[in-house]
This record gives sequence, C-alpha cells and structure tokens, in this order.
Amino acid sequence: MTLHVDVAPDQDRKGPGRPRSARVDEAIVEAVFELLGAGQSADAVSIEAVAAKAGVGKATIYRRWPNKEALLIDAVLAMKGPLPELRGESVRDDLVTLIAAMRNKRMARQGKVTACLMPELFKSPEMTRVYQGVVEPHREVLRSVLHRGIASGELRADLDVELAVLVLAGPAIAQNMLRWNPNVPDEHFAENLVDFVLRGAQS
Repeated sequence: MTLHVDVAPDQDRKGPGRPRSARVDEAIVEAVFELLGAGQSADAVSIEAVAAKAGVGKATIYRRWPNKEALLIDAVLAMKGPLPELRGESVRDDLVTLIAAMRNKRMARQGKVTACLMPELFKSPEMTRVYQGVVEPHREVLRSVLHRGIASGELRADLDVELAVLVLAGPAIAQNMLRWNPNVPDEHFAENLVDFVLRGAQS
C-alpha cells in the first residue's frame, strides 16, 4: 500500500516562517514502519523505497532527515506509545495491565519492526541510546510497581527489582518480536506470566 499525502508547496520546506508538515512527517515514518513490518531489514530499506511508499519525493525526506540513520532514529522514537493508567490498588493487577499493554496489536507490530531494526541497534551506538530511551519509561513504571509491592509487603523484601523487570518484560518482548515459543498461548498471556513470576517474588 502506498501512502499518498497532499502537500502544499510551502509546507514541504523548512525555510523561515514555513513550518514542516507534521502530516508529511508521520506519513514518512509510517512508510518506514510498513516496510520494516513487511520483513525488510533496515539495510534493505532505502530512501527511495520510503519515498515511494509515503507518496512523496526523495527531496522531501532529505529536507527533513540528513540520512537514513537519522530517519530510523526518529522511527524508533515514534514507537513510544502512552503508558497505561494503573489503579494502584494491587501489584498483580498493575503488572498484568503493564504486560498486557506490551502485548496489544500495536506493540506486536512494533515488535516486528524492532526485530528488523536489530542489526542497526547493534551497529549504531546512537540507535542503541535512542532505543533505550524509548523503553526506559516502561521499565521505570515496572520498577515503581515492584518497589510499591515491597513496601506494602506484597513482595519479598529481598526481591531483585532489576532482574524482576527483565523477567517480566523479556518474555513479552520475545513473543512480540519473534513469537519465540509458539506453544505459549496469547490468551491470558499477561495474567499467566505475572502469576508465574509472582510465585517466586511474593513474601
């Protein structure tokens, strides 16, 4: 599918008094997502292919991003979605909410995109830094829930919080990106994972 965007002549420029069109930016980043989501590697994605998919000219892209890596960095940043609201009444319920948010359809698509970006993440320290910045807010919310559980006595006082964050988030990421174990059902995934982890984490 090609994303066609109507661009007014002056919207496409960064000159004085002429702001960029956010709609065009979004269409270009969405084109990157579609190409990566279709299984293309980051190396295989070209500015030409992105331009064709977004329905814009190559010059439109180069006026916004100096090179492909800069465009991919912005695509990683665009994957950051809103964090779910937590009730704050039960550690288990809040953890289930967070893990379920990592397994929704949007995140499953982003998992495929991230898998295609992995070579770039390994090669580029800047891409790695940006990706860590994207996922850190989710990790921080997980930490805060676990610390709250320790303080309330719901979780063990000697719980290794960082390891617990990894054990909770890792399987959701692996299933999103690789469907690492197809024998684990998607139905009630969040509840089953949280209950499994909590059996070793509770007081």
